[in-house]
Amino acid sequence: MSEGEAGSGETLKALLPAQVQSRVQTVLVKNGAATLVVDVAGLDSIERERTEAAIREALQGAPGISEVRVAMTADKPARRIIAVGSGKGGVGKSTLSANLAIALSRLGRKVGLVDADIYGPSQPRLMGTEGIRPTAHDSKMNPVRSPHGIGVLSMGNLIEPDKAIAWRGPMASGALGQLIDADWGDTDILVVDLPPGTGDVQLTMLQKHRPAGAVIVSTPQDLALIDATRAMQLFNQAEVPIIGMVENMAGYVCPHCGGVSDPFGSGGAEDCAAKLGEAFLGRIPLTMTIRQESDAGRPPALGDGPEGQAFMAIARRVLTWLDNQ
Repeated sequence: MSEGEAGSGETLKALLPAQVQSRVQTVLVKNGAATLVVDVAGLDSIERERTEAAIREALQGAPGISEVRVAMTADKPARRIIAVGSGKGGVGKSTLSANLAIALSRLGRKVGLVDADIYGPSQPRLMGTEGIRPTAHDSKMNPVRSPHGIGVLSMGNLIEPDKAIAWRGPMASGALGQLIDADWGDTDILVVDLPPGTGDVQLTMLQKHRPAGAVIVSTPQDLALIDATRAMQLFNQAEVPIIGMVENMAGYVCPHCGGVSDPFGSGGAEDCAAKLGEAFLGRIPLTMTIRQESDAGRPPALGDGPEGQAFMAIARRVLTWLDNQ
């Protein structure tokens, strides 16, 4: 390509809308034909068509250009990680992770689930994959396929069910890396169920694997919210955006009379999110159905009952956030 042609290529790129310019990798101009290589990672088919149309419209009639060719790269969507975290254990983070993954899948996304709680893995029980060991190929693990169509990887699928894991931080962080770097195929969203707290595993996750965003789970009472705030501070320091907060166990629904009481308080997570300037994603009630279905490996997000609808509403808000990035 001559110097003049290179210059005209830069001139053509400057004619494009700003949001398109950032995706153009190269511009080649030769014999009146302009060929643009465009990175379309993360765009769905409609967005790709709009991007191509914007390029052709912007360059149509440009001096010396008789033909515009658009070559798109990254046919597979970019994989984005959603980290689900909390400041303490026992707030229902794993239950939310499992149901969020299923709800996102029901909304049409290709979803995988990583159980990063190395010392207390819960996802094999929640996702109905207990006793199934993952296979490996070319030094990469293949996710276990759950009965619900979602690939899952957990230390719970690699060790004996009742065996304690007594590993120091570097070993646990290394194990997390193998789970995330597995062969996830065309999965475009990876939900990662983090262990509670702000230790080595969390730091490795944030620094090495760079989540697109984080969902923070808390129960309504003050003690849980204090720890949830610490977890958010960790994500903020690592420059990982907070997608929003979820209030779990927000009201006990009596299975006999249907009455609602608030053993853990009510509205605490929503108030906390408002004070910190973060989004509030929704509430999950404390019901017998969630406990029974979770223990049976049938997360409520599979159905359309009140509990399933609560998880679906949160998933829609998470998906809207992702699509707007």
